[in-house]
Amino acid sequence: MSRRRATALPRGEGGAAEAKPRAPLRFGDDPLLWAAWLYYEDELTQSEIASVMGISRPTVIAYLAEAREQGIVNISINGDRFRALSLARQLSAHFGLKDCLVIPAEGGTASLIERLGRAGAQGLGWHLRAGDMIGIGWGRTMLAVAEAAGDSGLSDLTVMPATGAMTADLSYAPELCATRLAQNLSARMIPVSSPAILSDPGMRDGLLQEPVLAAQLSNLTRLDMVLLGLSPLRPGSTVEASGFLTTPEENRDNYRNAVGAIAGRFYDAAGKTVPGSLDGRTIGIDLPGLLRVPTRIGVCGGFDKVQAILGALRGELVNVLVTDSATAEGILRADGIEVQRQSLTRRPPTLPGRDRDEPPVMAGMQPVKKILNDPRDAVNEAIEGMLLAFPQYLRPIGGSLRSLARAHPAPSGKVGLVIGGGAGHEPMFLGYVGPGLADAAAIGNVFSSPPPDRILDCTRQADGGAGVLHVFGNYTGDTMNFEMAAEMAAAEGIAVRSVITTDDVASSPASDRAARRGTAGNAFVFKIAGAACDRMLSLDECERIAGKANAHTYSMGAGLSACSLPETGRPSFLLGPDEIELGVGIHGEPGVMRADLMTADGIADRIIETLIEDASLGAGARIALLLNTLGSTPMMELAIVNRRIHKRLAARKIEVVQSWLGDYCTSLDMAGLSVSMLVLDEELQDFLQHPCDSIALTFCPDA
Repeated sequence: MSRRRATALPRGEGGAAEAKPRAPLRFGDDPLLWAAWLYYEDELTQSEIASVMGISRPTVIAYLAEAREQGIVNISINGDRFRALSLARQLSAHFGLKDCLVIPAEGGTASLIERLGRAGAQGLGWHLRAGDMIGIGWGRTMLAVAEAAGDSGLSDLTVMPATGAMTADLSYAPELCATRLAQNLSARMIPVSSPAILSDPGMRDGLLQEPVLAAQLSNLTRLDMVLLGLSPLRPGSTVEASGFLTTPEENRDNYRNAVGAIAGRFYDAAGKTVPGSLDGRTIGIDLPGLLRVPTRIGVCGGFDKVQAILGALRGELVNVLVTDSATAEGILRADGIEVQRQSLTRRPPTLPGRDRDEPPVMAGMQPVKKILNDPRDAVNEAIEGMLLAFPQYLRPIGGSLRSLARAHPAPSGKVGLVIGGGAGHEPMFLGYVGPGLADAAAIGNVFSSPPPDRILDCTRQADGGAGVLHVFGNYTGDTMNFEMAAEMAAAEGIAVRSVITTDDVASSPASDRAARRGTAGNAFVFKIAGAACDRMLSLDECERIAGKANAHTYSMGAGLSACSLPETGRPSFLLGPDEIELGVGIHGEPGVMRADLMTADGIADRIIETLIEDASLGAGARIALLLNTLGSTPMMELAIVNRRIHKRLAARKIEVVQSWLGDYCTSLDMAGLSVSMLVLDEELQDFLQHPCDSIALTFCPDA
């Protein structure tokens, strides 16, 4: 399958134009692709294809021949375009969408937002009709859609923002997105002469009585379609940057059950409205009003947006979706749907004795053998074993196996360091408790955040009178529970600061660093933070240095097989024998992209090139390097990858000051590895080389 775009043959033979239906959005403006799919994948006859496409049978034959000539069809499919196409079809079928367009996860030098913007503009053009009234939300992706839109040649179009104006100084505010879209469509623009958020409900009620604003807002009930971005609820998200959530308390207390926001309205995992303090102060379309709009186009992509998109789909808040293939796979898997792997071949006859609809038996679904007793006791029994093996490093706090402190208390007057997260990543968290590192660690269930009370116990234990620094990964449960524990500690007079780790480059683009996950790069941040605390620096200074370490850390993983949870004993996702997942997380989730299996050098090149580009490294840079097994990959294979990475770095004249190799942050028994890179300056190198001693990491510079 070629990556080239197919060009259409003349409409009809002998110069006669044929009136034919428009292809579904997922095929793009590509009749060759449409015809090839109907013939090879849907198994329609040439006559049936002619009827569906509204063309003659000779035209169908010509389309199929040209599809072969242009490389669209090679009997079997191997291109990103058909993978995206099958995902679009599966999403449409599962969620009952009017239309769906999925673009490849990777696409040259253009950013994901730029490519989504072009695809969103294409989706808009697909459904646009003369005389339509179009609403548009706001955000970077909406601005990209507006900028990519072109003059359709349709008359009497009208554009308006779906909400009032933003108080924040944003280049992608609603009024700016609407203005740009109207300009590019040669459409009339209707403004909304009000802020999106008013200071109190009384002011909103008064404004709604104003004839000018009332007339403007009445147009929201006449929208034919609306373009919308979907925002997750996390620090730095569009909905927060736009000024909708002014305080963390507003987010946590009023919208703790929300998974996303659309046009400034919050919804839960089922797509239902989450009521809150903003309801009586917001000017713009609400969710019931949104559901009355015939065509609701959601344009959104990125790993961190999966739950927000899934909630919107479940609640039918969007009925046309434009996204990328990695996000599409994440949505389907998050809803418990096995992603179909398409092959563009005429299917063989059904095997005797098997129903056509019966799914094939898939390799890899057999239970994985584990050395366990009762799986429900696995975490506690493992911690008991660790305490028996390493009494010189760890002791339980108040008899709890899930709240652990360093064996020998730190001196008073020192800033305490508390870390924590779910079990299943050993030696992560409990393995980084000790002198020069953390003072305490809170442990949750497998891949689950520890509850606030355990974090509070650790915070009390670590407090030596100078305050406590919390360092934890960027996951919803960890963020919420550590924040709650910090508030409870503050009520007891303990000053707490927090640093959230965001090192995983595959989970979000560099322009949205705050959305990234915390993975094996945690080890570098724990090391730097522990050194700062051990040197008796102030709480503010420890927070600054730990935050700097996080900002200088970059990680990426690759998985050869999924992990299996103790309770299920089965892989969390399936990989073919010749497939690899790039950008895997550490909680059993698949990667952001699936690719053909590579050699060790190929994996090393793919990862280190991504990290170098993301960190903008040039000749003369100095780094610390960490190669980490995700669970079952042996040291031999890590060392082979390490050899290649060092060679590539040397060619770029990038100096490796320290190189760590081993198990630092695992994902149970996953086969694969991750590579983390800490970009050093004099200050960070000094803290990195400070002595420490723990189960996972011991550093003695004078030894």
